[in-house]
Amino acid sequence: MSTVVRPVKDGDFFAWLDLYAKYAEFYGTELTDQRALVLWSWLTDPDHEEQGFVAVDGDRIVGLANVREFARPLEGDRGLFLDDLYVLEDERSKGVGHQLIAAVRALAEERRLGVVQWITATDNADAQRVYDSVANKTAWVTYEIDLAAAQNAESA
Repeated sequence: MSTVVRPVKDGDFFAWLDLYAKYAEFYGTELTDQRALVLWSWLTDPDHEEQGFVAVDGDRIVGLANVREFARPLEGDRGLFLDDLYVLEDERSKGVGHQLIAAVRALAEERRLGVVQWITATDNADAQRVYDSVANKTAWVTYEIDLAAAQNAESA
């Protein structure tokens, strides 16, 4: 079969959820029903900034990508951030990741955005091999403040 990348649609939920749960497990994150339903509601709401794509081989969803636009103040333009990218293990090394990234890039080009960006775990070497073939690694270091954890620590 030939893999096609397209936007998510209502009937994709259970197949999409199976992949997204595997993605969360890969990164050691608990995917609660509430979190999954919130994200799904965003992906299927045409007015929400988060958009989802799926890679479909026949009637089987084999990959996903979730993206959103962001402002780039110093550049005076907007970019597209690739929040999530996941391909089923048995479909890796078949070009599905490249296809998903190409679809994300095409969306950014269609919107005349300035950049497509994403992050990955430093130990995710397999993904980095794909990313190195289609993009440039930046010199930026990512920081975060986990507000929920900070609030929990303060109230303890």
